[in-house]
This record gives sequence, structure tokens and C-alpha cells, in this order.
Amino acid sequence: MAQLPAWECFQNCQIPKDDPIRLYYRPLLGRLYHRRIDAAMNLIGRGRRVLDLGYGSGTSFLELHTRFREIHGADLHSYGPSIRQVYQGQGVTSHLVRGSILELPYRANSFDAVLAISVLEHLEPSDLPAVMKDTRRVLCPEGTLVVGMPGLNSMMTLGFRLLGCDITKHHFSHPRQALEAAFSAFTIDKLMRQPFRSSDSLTAYVWFRGKKR
Repeated sequence: MAQLPAWECFQNCQIPKDDPIRLYYRPLLGRLYHRRIDAAMNLIGRGRRVLDLGYGSGTSFLELHTRFREIHGADLHSYGPSIRQVYQGQGVTSHLVRGSILELPYRANSFDAVLAISVLEHLEPSDLPAVMKDTRRVLCPEGTLVVGMPGLNSMMTLGFRLLGCDITKHHFSHPRQALEAAFSAFTIDKLMRQPFRSSDSLTAYVWFRGKKR
């Protein structure tokens, strides 16, 4: 199971209530959230520099640290310095910027891999092609993109409602739409669903991997 800092490490980070980091520490639900990272790590490989898009609270950082020399992250939120400090306490150096994944502030061919876990669903479908194009730009030749997204269906809506969240106010893009956008910029060589081989109406989570053409 993916490794995370102890919950107490985040106590002074002023993380807003809508950040899902708290869910990772729940006994049963936490296993599902850790599974998202575990599956992504099995796809991403190893290299020198990795970029985590919409890194949130850095839930992938400890695992990425075992695979890459440099960890970079871009997100819109303002508590990046606190997150950086948490992981410094774990022996992990991270290079975090505040910015939109629609306009990545990096040079072309900067990263061996890009990770986007539970972030693209927050975008409008019309934004996805531009994100894929810019992600391809910052990847090195033959670089790897790994995407993970929750399903967008009535089952997931009900599940989040039971957690006290109206997810329709936060999730706008379907994994299928992200995959279609990715096909224009990447060669997709891996696709996984949870549950395995489930239909769109029953899918809880989807991962896919693309290689820069």
C-alpha cells in the first residue's frame, strides 16, 4: 500500500476541508484511495524528473521519491510551502509551483514522466485536448503520462453523496473524454478499470498510460 506521512504531519498545513487527504487515513475508504496511487506507480516507471499535476497534498511524493531523482508539482492552491515542508521532514525534496495545468510553466522536454491522479475530472471536457497537448510538450521524447480518474456515473454520485459531498459540483469530465483527448497526443499502451472490465456505468476508477509519440 502507498506510503504517506503520519496524519499529524499535516496538522499545521491549513488544508481546506474539500482536500481528500483526510480520506486516505480512514480505515476502509483509505484502502481505496491508496489503491489509486499503487496502480499509478505500477505504470509510471522510473527516471530523473517527474511532474505531478494537481499534486494536492502530495500523496504520491513518497512513492515517487523511490523512482525519480526530482519531484515537481503544479497546483492552483496556496498551501504548497506547507506541503513542501511536510515532505522535507520525510527526507523528500519537492519543487512546487502555484499555477494552472492549462498553462504549464515549464520548458519543452523537461520531464521523464507526468502524473495526473484525480485532477482531470475537475476540468471541462473542452479543456482536455489543450492539457494533453501541453503535457506532451513538457515530456521528454518517449516520456510517460499516467492518468487516474474516478468514474463519472450515478453509482459514484451516490457514493460521494453518502460521504456528504455533491460530486456533480466538482467532477465534470469523464475518463472516456480524457482518453479520447490523450489519443491525439500519445500512444496509449495500458488501460485499467476498477472493478476490472466494468462498464462505464459501474466503473469506480480508471487508469491509463500514454507514451509520447
